Amino acid sequence: MAVIGLILLHALWTLWAPNPSQTPPNAGGTIAGGALSPERVPLVTGEEPIIDIFTRPGCPVCHTIPGIPGANGQVGPRLILGTTGEQRLKDPGYGGQAKTVHDYIVESVLEPGRFVVPGYPERTMPAWYGSKLSALALEKIAAYLEQQTEPESAR
Repeated sequence: MAVIGLILLHALWTLWAPNPSQTPPNAGGTIAGGALSPERVPLVTGEEPIIDIFTRPGCPVCHTIPGIPGANGQVGPRLILGTTGEQRLKDPGYGGQAKTVHDYIVESVLEPGRFVVPGYPERTMPAWYGSKLSALALEKIAAYLEQQTEPESAR
């Protein structure tokens, strides 16, 4: 399962990773001809339903996310930050700047290498997500995830 998840993640990354050679800047530093290139179009705007905000970028491929159909990934940690967020902020290995769970979630998307949850592979979460999610989408992701907790039956 993990290998399949990694292959799917790599395929998503390959499809959406910015390729500067495809859209050379003109002398003014803007995209040639003023056209909006694919790497500058967000995967989600934040106006979509919450399920689409998670599924369009491919989050379910790697993560289990409560309330998101098909989000049963095993490559990344379960996204139940209402339960695990404070623990991660207090982890001695945490080297980020966040002071709240909400800020930790945003930071984890924008700079996934700042803290990798122990037991999960490093450099698996794509670093380009921050540039492919609108600010509104990222805020909605953080607001949703900070509310997700471990079910009572699993504690």
